Amino acid sequence: MLLGAYTSVPGGGAGIGLASYDRKTGRMAAAGVIEGVADPSYLALHPRGHTLYAVNEQQDGSVTAVRLADRRILGTWSTGGALPCHVSVHPSGRWLLTANYLSGSVAVHPIDGTGALSEPSDVVAHLVPPPGPGQESAHAHQIITSPDGRFVLAVDLGNDTVYTYRLDTTTGHLKRIAYVTLAPGAGPRHLTFHPRGRFAYVANELDNTVVVCAYDPATGDLSPGPALRTGAGTGPGLSSGLSSGLSLGPSSGIGGARNYPAQILVGKSGRFAYLANRGHNSIARYAVQASGARLRLLDTVPVRGDFPRHIAFSPDERLLFAANQGSGSVTVFRADPGTGRLSPSGAPYAAPGAACAMVRI
Repeated sequence: MLLGAYTSVPGGGAGIGLASYDRKTGRMAAAGVIEGVADPSYLALHPRGHTLYAVNEQQDGSVTAVRLADRRILGTWSTGGALPCHVSVHPSGRWLLTANYLSGSVAVHPIDGTGALSEPSDVVAHLVPPPGPGQESAHAHQIITSPDGRFVLAVDLGNDTVYTYRLDTTTGHLKRIAYVTLAPGAGPRHLTFHPRGRFAYVANELDNTVVVCAYDPATGDLSPGPALRTGAGTGPGLSSGLSSGLSLGPSSGIGGARNYPAQILVGKSGRFAYLANRGHNSIARYAVQASGARLRLLDTVPVRGDFPRHIAFSPDERLLFAANQGSGSVTVFRADPGTGRLSPSGAPYAAPGAACAMVRI
């Protein structure tokens, strides 16, 4: 397992954590640290598995490439923005995609045959529509490729918008072809697709909701449905000043009474979805119905930690891991393949500054 962390906060991590885990129980054991990477709050693997990419979530935003065979750092490159908080790799393995939170922009880096990067081929600012209520500017929070590889989607918390781009795989330039604006003040944070590729689920950080969006794979258009409950109260989520991970240190008391949805995860079977609830400190379980068109809240389970920022499955999806930023820990759950029900497994694993837990297959 690879663990992203904040390194510049009190009690933070020393770099990218490495851990092993038991495939049956989920029990984790430390396996070292890749040092020399500052605030690697989000991680992504090259499709061939040889290179790891980490954002450096700092004012002068950058991304670092690490060759996993010998843990050698291949270099660090500017993302052309501030506080990059999400990174993904295009399925071709030739392009790295990064979201700059504070700058409200997304960047593209070419990837060469060794896995190393070069300077950005494109940096695109989210200038329209205008910022949402209580926001001063756009805040890009995620950038991913659609399941069929045809489009790139960027989620922006600051202006309540999801953008659809077409990536020119020759030049590395992004062309915006559509965007959809969610409810004012929703604060969309993370999006994930149903395995069939016809629906996408958006976790809204600011209004404490989840939205199911119909997705047109021919055009890249999203059509949002009604806002859904998170199982964690009815109040709004974070104010604009609290979205950056760097302002939320592991001992800052960042839970509290309000809830701030972080990430939504859907299993490969497409039958269940899970939402990390920060503040309520729980994981919500949903039944996925009507071939992906509907979510029905089943229950929530305590995460046994503070501020679950990221959740991830083991390859067989019988284990679910939660990286808890506030408590500096990773908690493990068994996931019943028939019911989707989560049950705690073992004691929390200490992971200072925990921000991302990624299982390496």
